[in-house]
Amino acid sequence: MSKIKPYLLIAPAALLLLFIMGVGICTCILQSLGYFPLIGLDSITFDYYKEILSNQQFINSLILSLKTSIISSIIATVIGVLLAYLMTKNRVSKLRYFLLNLPIIVPHIIAVMLAFAVFSKTGIIARILYNLNIISDSSEFVSLVNDKAGIGIIIVYIYKGMPFIAITVYNILKSLDVKLEDVALNLGANKFQVLKLVIMPQIMPTILSSFIVIFAFSFGSFEVPYLIGATNPKALPVNAYINYINTDLAQRPLSMAMNSILTGISFILLILYNLIFTKLKKNKL
Repeated sequence: MSKIKPYLLIAPAALLLLFIMGVGICTCILQSLGYFPLIGLDSITFDYYKEILSNQQFINSLILSLKTSIISSIIATVIGVLLAYLMTKNRVSKLRYFLLNLPIIVPHIIAVMLAFAVFSKTGIIARILYNLNIISDSSEFVSLVNDKAGIGIIIVYIYKGMPFIAITVYNILKSLDVKLEDVALNLGANKFQVLKLVIMPQIMPTILSSFIVIFAFSFGSFEVPYLIGATNPKALPVNAYINYINTDLAQRPLSMAMNSILTGISFILLILYNLIFTKLKKNKL
C-alpha cells in the first residue's frame, strides 16, 4: 500500500492533465484529418497533410525551424560542455554560479528585447561602430534581428540554452570519480586523451539528453521567432498560429495539420530522451 500511495495522491491532478491534453491532441488530430463539423466538414481525409507537405511556404518554415534549432542547440551544447569542464577545474563562486543561472530564469521576452537592444540597426553594436567611424550610417549595419537567416533567433536560443547545458553537465562532472583521471594520467595519457576517453563516455548520455531538451524547446518555441523572426519565411509554430487565428475557419485544418506534425516530432524527441535517460540510469546502476 505504501508503494502505491504516492501515485494515488497525484492521480487526481495527473488524470485532469491527461484529460485536458488528450482532448486537445484528439481535437487537433481530428481537425487535421478534415473532421470539423462546425463548418460542415465531417469526413476523414489526408488532403490537408498533402496540401501543406506540397506547399513551399510550409517547407521553408520547417527548414527554418529545423535550422535555427539544430544550429543553436549544437553551439549551445559545445559551449556549455566546455564551460562546465572549465568550471570543474576552477573554483566557482556563488556570484559566478548565479550569473550562469541568470539567463535560465530570464523570460524569453526579456532575451528578445536584449537582442533588439544589442543587434538591431539602432542597437548598441551599430552605435559603437558608428562612433568608431567604421560605418557612416546605421543602414550599413547588417541587422541580426528580423533577418531571413534567423541569426537573431539562434542568438537568443544560444543565450538561453548554453547555461542549461553548462549547469547540467557541471553537476554530473562534479559527481565523477577523480581517481579515474589520476589513473589515466599516471598511465601516460595527456589531458586531451583523459577528456576524450575517460570523461566524455561518462557524460555523453547527459549531453545527448540535454541537447534533445533544448532542441525540442527551440523547435516548438513560438514567442522568439514571432517577435524577432523575419516576415518571410516564418518559423513553423508562427505559421501554424497565423493559420489558426485566420478568420476563414476553412484554414483551421491546415493549422492543425502543422500542429500535428510539430507534436509528432516532439513525441519522437520524447522517446529518444526516454531511451537516453534509461541508458543513463542503467549505467549508474
